[in-house]
Amino acid sequence: MRYELKIALRYLRARRKEAFISVTTIFTAIGVMIGVAALTITLAVMGGFEQSFKQSMLSVSPQIRILSAEGSIAKYSEIEARAAAVAGVNGTDPFIIERGMLSSGRGVGGVLVHGVEPDNRVVDELWGRYMIAGGFGRLLNGYTIATPGIASKQSNVGAIAVGSGVAEKLKVKIGDPVRIVVPLIAMDGSISTRTGGFVVGAIFESGLNYIDANLILMDLQRAQEFFGRGDKVDGIEVHLANLDDTVAVTAALRKTLGRPYYVQNWIEINEFAAAGWEILKRLYSLVLVMLIGVAAFNLVATLIMVVMEKRKDIAVLIAMGATPRDVRRIFVLKGMIVGAAGTLAGLIIGAAGCFTLARYHFIHIQKEIYGMSTPPIAAHPLDFALVALASLALCLIATYYPARKASREMPVEVFRS
Repeated sequence: MRYELKIALRYLRARRKEAFISVTTIFTAIGVMIGVAALTITLAVMGGFEQSFKQSMLSVSPQIRILSAEGSIAKYSEIEARAAAVAGVNGTDPFIIERGMLSSGRGVGGVLVHGVEPDNRVVDELWGRYMIAGGFGRLLNGYTIATPGIASKQSNVGAIAVGSGVAEKLKVKIGDPVRIVVPLIAMDGSISTRTGGFVVGAIFESGLNYIDANLILMDLQRAQEFFGRGDKVDGIEVHLANLDDTVAVTAALRKTLGRPYYVQNWIEINEFAAAGWEILKRLYSLVLVMLIGVAAFNLVATLIMVVMEKRKDIAVLIAMGATPRDVRRIFVLKGMIVGAAGTLAGLIIGAAGCFTLARYHFIHIQKEIYGMSTPPIAAHPLDFALVALASLALCLIATYYPARKASREMPVEVFRS
């Protein structure tokens, strides 16, 4: 062990007359510990929210979407075949989207109608897991209901899947009849409405309030007929085998399809939300790094007091042949030992805090707003490593001035005084 390290460790042990310096050293380490623990836990919670947000967002939004500059897409089966031939594509899903009003006799509300293929494998994988009542198979069946105003007449209608929020707002359950009213715009600009009867065939709950309270799913063929789209669709969703291939598959689809089609991926569609999360995460990190900085720079005052207390010791070391670099190293090592101790303790407390939050869920948040009842935790080793490096870097910077001041002590002046 180098003698500089031995002296630095000795300076950490307080004598009776140096008790105050020892107390300030302990509080400095505690300050670093609190800052590091707060930053690691905050990064884990923010990472958990970001990960949960992305999972929820991708669970109900397209991974890649093919649209046409001409509006609707005709002969979409050919486009699906060309897209499916691209490496990394797991399946395709043509869709129609339209707005309308849904009524049940017990309630009414605006909805977003999403026409999909219930018997499509990727559609069933995407939405089937969220069904809490009924099932996608019901959307392909026909049902007989009484015609409103004519008790003796019955109509053959299709089924729809509604979000749990829509079902609650309209007070409907499986098998209940509902009516949809949609606006239709003619080629000359005139507006008319179309009304159709349906049956609630399924109820889903995605966990996202704005989806569950506004979206209904309808069989694609019925949607094409109801909205007067013929054999056209609004777009085609492309599902990926691996999300890491998003950029590569997007580029390949753009090259394969060309004009008039244009391709958007989930990164581009949600770029503002992703950018908002990143800015918020960086802002919180900056504030908490400043908290570590405040604690770390307490080392400046602590080390200056040690330098003033140890002037004679420093003078003796220099007189015995120690170089200014050796003296600087002593106080840098002392500061780094204090900073490392606080950083290590903070990492341990941060890891324990993340584990406790993830396991026991004792902090509760409003599910209607956040889509979850407890804060999610996503602790990454890289975040812990970066926090530790930032903390140690700040502690190292804080030792510069006291160590430099100690190395400039002149033995003759010290002994004379």
